Amino acid sequence: MSMKLVTPETPQTDREALAASPLAIRGLTVSYAEKPAVFSVDATFQPGKMTAIVGPNGAGKSTMLKAALGIVTPLSGRVTAWGNPLDTMRARIAYVPQRASVDWDFPTRVLDVVLMGQYRQLGLLGRVKTRHIQTAINCLERVGMDGFADRQIGQLSGGQQQRVFLARALAQDADLYLLDEPFAGVDAATETAIISVLKSLREQGRTVVAVHHDLSTVADYFDWVFVINTSKVAEGPVAEAFTQANLQEAYGGRLATAQIGVTG
Repeated sequence: MSMKLVTPETPQTDREALAASPLAIRGLTVSYAEKPAVFSVDATFQPGKMTAIVGPNGAGKSTMLKAALGIVTPLSGRVTAWGNPLDTMRARIAYVPQRASVDWDFPTRVLDVVLMGQYRQLGLLGRVKTRHIQTAINCLERVGMDGFADRQIGQLSGGQQQRVFLARALAQDADLYLLDEPFAGVDAATETAIISVLKSLREQGRTVVAVHHDLSTVADYFDWVFVINTSKVAEGPVAEAFTQANLQEAYGGRLATAQIGVTG
């Protein structure tokens, strides 16, 4: 599989790219049952941008993100955040998992879920103070869920649950937000609310990286795109990398180009 928009980098320029990138991946390979799910992937996510990770089902989008975070174990690869080992920078990173991967039967209130986002400030004893509660309420307000603080999380709709998990991420006050399919299975109002919050984070200089499945909204929602089908196909500004040729390479015959509004 050929690479697009990739030019050889000298060691010096690559070091500079790694130091600036909130999330940089080099040589990442992940295998399930001897079949590569992600193969030798390099990625350099740009600071202060909203980046979509796109590709067909089974392309390795979520696996790449989980492997970068250490949720799944890669066979090989190196991951850095702002030029440092990712493990040393976790306080600056917030992660929103796929909603389908969460046990929604766990008996807890909406407010308690959002408070979990402040676990680093709360410390080992978890002593919740008024300021922690106010921060959680403020985050719920930002996603339109402040009236649900005392509701059990399992009683919410799918879209409401997704908003709550975004509020939990906001409570971390992170510099890098990683989201795995944030719009999957949510209603239109929730999608609008989520993208509004993500764009506000970008305006604050934060970085947003999201696994995304709806090609028709990439150009409206994101600045940058990373196209993958097990290996990297392309990465770069949407206007340059989100092209029919790159998507055809990633999706093959499964791509309905007339529905995605790409250029060239």
